[in-house]
Amino acid sequence: MPDFDRQREFYRGPWGLTDVANDSGVQFLAAEGSPENYILRLRRDDTKRLDLVAFGAASPSDIDELATQLTSSGIRIVHEPRMLDTPGGGYGLRFFDCDGRVIEVSAGVQTRTHRKLEARESIPVRLSHFVVNSPTPQATVAWYIRHLGFRLTDTMALPHMGEFMWFLRCNEWHHSFAVSKGPHTSFHHASFQMRGIDEYMRGTGRMLRGGVEKVWGPGRHKAGDNTFSYFLDPVGNTVEYTTELELVDEDTWHPTVFDASDADVADQWGTANPMNELVASRQFNDPDPGLFVAPPI
Repeated sequence: MPDFDRQREFYRGPWGLTDVANDSGVQFLAAEGSPENYILRLRRDDTKRLDLVAFGAASPSDIDELATQLTSSGIRIVHEPRMLDTPGGGYGLRFFDCDGRVIEVSAGVQTRTHRKLEARESIPVRLSHFVVNSPTPQATVAWYIRHLGFRLTDTMALPHMGEFMWFLRCNEWHHSFAVSKGPHTSFHHASFQMRGIDEYMRGTGRMLRGGVEKVWGPGRHKAGDNTFSYFLDPVGNTVEYTTELELVDEDTWHPTVFDASDADVADQWGTANPMNELVASRQFNDPDPGLFVAPPI
């Protein structure tokens, strides 16, 4: 990550994350109100790339079963299931997805001591969801459904371009992962969950008062029913504060295609700046130079 020091100070300063460990130029950061051992890692490097996206599994045996299935399907494995040496340990494997991102799936990661946040304490409590850009999004969505068992929750579309964003879930959260149609493979945005509406608005205000560039918001989406305030970090990645993401009932849920040209779909409150080409271009980000190249750590 270029500008490593600026990134580290942004995330553990105004953004509100907590230091977990710093090992050989890699900074691990957690959400104070979450038992997850870490939710973000920054690595000192000259290039801007996405090292990996990590998901959790229920047990080590699930990891072994997944490795067997991926291998039989011809998926390129970065490393076989093994004990991990990152904070919290655990047992996991890494592999490339269809676009060349490195994916980690692990189980048995130790939880960390955390505390309950006070009312109005405007720092993240967990990572809410993660979104990527793909020039072949339908293929990417199909890959995650087939190989990792994700389920389609809802889709966004525009009259002039058709479907452009797909929300995927692996539990009752409306989406833990999403794929957006973009001009190249890249990081779209990472969303950090706040404790409540008041905390979300106070965090949004802190970013605005601090002069952090706002991309879009504050507002409330219809798909997912969550609040949103998008900002740019020091190297141009989009990061979001959110809260109240919808929980779905697996037995009754049916995917909906939302028309994003409807102002109420983009923002139920009507408080956000309009979604337009400038806002979208900010979230296209830079092309990822690390595709099909495993990170050094």
